[in-house]
Amino acid sequence: MAKALDLEEQEQLDQIKHFWKRYGNLISWMLIAVMGSYAAWNGYQYWQRDQAGKASVMFDEVERAVTSGDLARVERSFADMKDKFGATHYAHQAALLAAKSLQTQGKSDASRAALSWVAESAPDSAYRDIARLRLSALLLDAGSNDEALSQLTRPFTPAMQGLAEDLRGDVLKAQSKNSEAAAAYQLAWQQLADSADYRRLVEAKLNALGMDPQTASSASVKGASK
Repeated sequence: MAKALDLEEQEQLDQIKHFWKRYGNLISWMLIAVMGSYAAWNGYQYWQRDQAGKASVMFDEVERAVTSGDLARVERSFADMKDKFGATHYAHQAALLAAKSLQTQGKSDASRAALSWVAESAPDSAYRDIARLRLSALLLDAGSNDEALSQLTRPFTPAMQGLAEDLRGDVLKAQSKNSEAAAAYQLAWQQLADSADYRRLVEAKLNALGMDPQTASSASVKGASK
């Protein structure tokens, strides 16, 4: 009985040796790849936390510079942050903050440059939308209506679409395209149903163009039902 068991064990051992000889290298490399990926993931997570911590400290510096009104310091600290931590959310927050301060102090070109950077490079759609809306408003104030419209033609997130349509109406009205402006305002009025105060402002703009948004909306619904 013992010899039979020994023979059976020897056969199993031979099978294991054969299997390992055939697939051992492949299994070893797979384990190395898995362990390497895990180590790399842990390293990346640590790097991200380290970057976020350093970026947070630098964001505080930008914020202090803005609060103090030191324009040179604002530009210097923001440029430093953009260079070192441009991929972080803190950098895009700092850009929005710096852009407002730069515009307030008459540095319109620098303000628009900061907003353009956020609009083009921010990974978060909310930051991109805010930057594009503010950039469009600045371009409208500067009389660059075509450039302002170009910022508003691309899709916005649903939460921002109503604001974008309202601003598009302002730009079109500045170009004396009143019928197109009214259409944009009407869309804004429909999409701002949850913002009563802002909706009243849009309604006033429509009234100034001789339109009642309630009537226009009802007519649109009736037309769609036919």
